[in-house]
Amino acid sequence: MSDTIPAHDPFALFDAWFAEAQAAEPNDPNAMALATATPDGRPSVRMVLLKGHGRDGFVFYTNFHSRKGGELAANGHVALLFHWKSLRRQIRIEGPIAEVTAAEADAYFASRHPESRLGSAASDQSRPLPDRQVYLDRVAALRETYPDGNVPRPAHWSGYRVTPLRIEFWQDRDYRLHERRRFVRDGDSHGWTSTLLYP
Repeated sequence: MSDTIPAHDPFALFDAWFAEAQAAEPNDPNAMALATATPDGRPSVRMVLLKGHGRDGFVFYTNFHSRKGGELAANGHVALLFHWKSLRRQIRIEGPIAEVTAAEADAYFASRHPESRLGSAASDQSRPLPDRQVYLDRVAALRETYPDGNVPRPAHWSGYRVTPLRIEFWQDRDYRLHERRRFVRDGDSHGWTSTLLYP
């Protein structure tokens, strides 16, 4: 069986696979695992949502005061993993992060459902919560202040763009005869080196 993962532009290939996932996955086709690490190399991983992508990178949003926010501030290199079970595919992405602009963060925050904006503004993400009602009461208090849900974006809530240095595409095949193709960025250029990998 010859390989079917093309060796050309990884961004075009991501776009094609992502479009298929959006059509096939029953829930959150933009869900991705985000792996971070502390300065001494202790890893952690959680699911986040891809909120933008293009040739300049892959964007997600978070609370900078959360555990992940602290790890991102201390170690600006991350790994992403998309797993689309219905398509039997994975994409792995590795690279450094950079904060999105305030204008980008404001625009995305304003696009969210009003309840989501209230929930984000009320949350001390990752910090101990004595009782769930405490959080719900904070949301309710903000709702009284901002009945239309147009709470301003908190300064500690924004996004990051991952600039990929490596992108790997994996396609499941029968009898574990899988296909893997890795793209590695050529130094500071916009070119890529493509290599097939043993599964």
